[in-house]
Amino acid sequence: MTSIDPVRLEVIRNALIAAAEEMSITIWRTSRSTVVREILDFSTAVFDSEGRNIAQSARIPVHLNSMSDCLKRILEAHIPLEEWAEGDVVVTNDPYSGGQHLPDIQTFRPVFVDGRRVAIVGTLCHHVDVGGGAPGSYYAAATEIFQEGIRIPPLRLVERGTLNTSVFEMLLHNVRQSDETRGDLNAQIAALGIGTRAVSRIARKYGSDALGSAMSSILDGSERMMRAAIAALPDGTASFVELVDDDGQSEEPIRLSVTIVKEGDRISLDFAGSSPQVRGPVNNTPAMTCSAVYYALLAALGSDIPANSGCYRPVSVSLPEGSVVNARFPAPVAGRMVVNHRIATAVFGALAQIAPERIPAAYYAISYVYAVSILRPDSKRQVYFDIEVGGWGGHAKGDGASALSCGLHNNTNAPIEMVEAKYPVVFTRYGLLPDSGGAGEHRGGLGLVREFRLEAPEGLLSTNFERFRVPPYGLYGGKPGSLSSTTLRRADGTQVDLASKVSGVALSSGDTVTIRTSGGGGFGEAARRDPARLADDIAEGLVTTEAAREHYGAAVIPAVDAAA
Repeated sequence: MTSIDPVRLEVIRNALIAAAEEMSITIWRTSRSTVVREILDFSTAVFDSEGRNIAQSARIPVHLNSMSDCLKRILEAHIPLEEWAEGDVVVTNDPYSGGQHLPDIQTFRPVFVDGRRVAIVGTLCHHVDVGGGAPGSYYAAATEIFQEGIRIPPLRLVERGTLNTSVFEMLLHNVRQSDETRGDLNAQIAALGIGTRAVSRIARKYGSDALGSAMSSILDGSERMMRAAIAALPDGTASFVELVDDDGQSEEPIRLSVTIVKEGDRISLDFAGSSPQVRGPVNNTPAMTCSAVYYALLAALGSDIPANSGCYRPVSVSLPEGSVVNARFPAPVAGRMVVNHRIATAVFGALAQIAPERIPAAYYAISYVYAVSILRPDSKRQVYFDIEVGGWGGHAKGDGASALSCGLHNNTNAPIEMVEAKYPVVFTRYGLLPDSGGAGEHRGGLGLVREFRLEAPEGLLSTNFERFRVPPYGLYGGKPGSLSSTTLRRADGTQVDLASKVSGVALSSGDTVTIRTSGGGGFGEAARRDPARLADDIAEGLVTTEAAREHYGAAVIPAVDAAA
């Protein structure tokens, strides 16, 4: 292996990150659906010639931490590396081949320079619909993956530069929004071309051998940094249990149990004691579970560690087969983020016992996914898909952030003006929810309310929500954050409280849907909160005087009265 100068190594590392970012910008600029173009629910990455993640864009950790595992599964079980040709594009969305869930379609393309494979580039996009029993492909009644949409085994969508139009059209015939799916898939293919050219330029400039050496050194460097960060923590063992509300088909809570053993520069996580896989569509495969584990560890240990496959080497994860964190085929998995977020908060809860100064109280911990299949007045059909967020937990140095996307899914806000321009819906409320953050010396961040009215003859609502029963936990005496809720108010004034996970709820013109998301947990005893800060909260409408009197105690009542 060719040795490489440290300065040149850093130049190449950043050039590879820039290549991943070029792919990301290409998808953003050329995609069609709001879930990709506005919410930014997509990811791009560069892999070495063996399929190990080397560089990635600043997008979705839950995607990026698992793409290398998906590629590894493809190479081992479906299309060996020696069968990949220049110009090929391999596609899959199969969770049981290392994928996430069916709406997440992954594409990979090898990079050849002078007939030699030097890298692989990859993209992943969440598509607005891939068929199945509900619009948006979140079917709450699913009991097996076959009900969740079209399942794409690893295959060549493009072969030696020629699009397989039969496969492409077959996919489009099985989705509700074929125009948007076509556009988003074309955006992924275009981004792979951009990534291929960018990595080829690097290889030609520095030489293929030097690029290969740099990639190995990048992995080794991240491993060393990860080991050093782990070694800086005190040795010890810690356990934590999180409870998920339900799977949408029963009222049984789902138990997530993790035991962390930190010894020297290694850390192991064992999920023994977690619930068996469930009937409803919130199960996780190992790739999903490990992606949440890696996110939690990287978030806790430090943002200066370059994220790539080298980071995972000092980490071992044990997942009992047939459990909700390692489900057997054909368990449904579309709503896997219900469990995935809570895997992260379970890991955070255990780490808080080892490194309490690093870990905040629990955040909202759910991707509030909802979709409405809409029949427009002109008889055309659309699928309006959106994702909401909530509040972060308080931490040792301050209050939690309000209505901020967690790094695990890292989505952005879909502007209501854009949504109203594209779909027959009108937003009647959108803002922070007072009193939703858990009380504490450092208050939890606030959740939000998002309310819209249907302005079309009919629609069908699906939701994949959580935190209706189990709120985000507080730490060190802090109070939990608020619960979530969904309310449907009919045009005639009647009101219905919906369950967290529903599909096929009929809507008519004038019906209004109100979504309230959870705030984060509080950190530290509420009685220790600075009265001046509490007075500011009241003045800004973040905390009501009634809640202040109830949760913050007699010591702050003079400040509450002054603010009132």
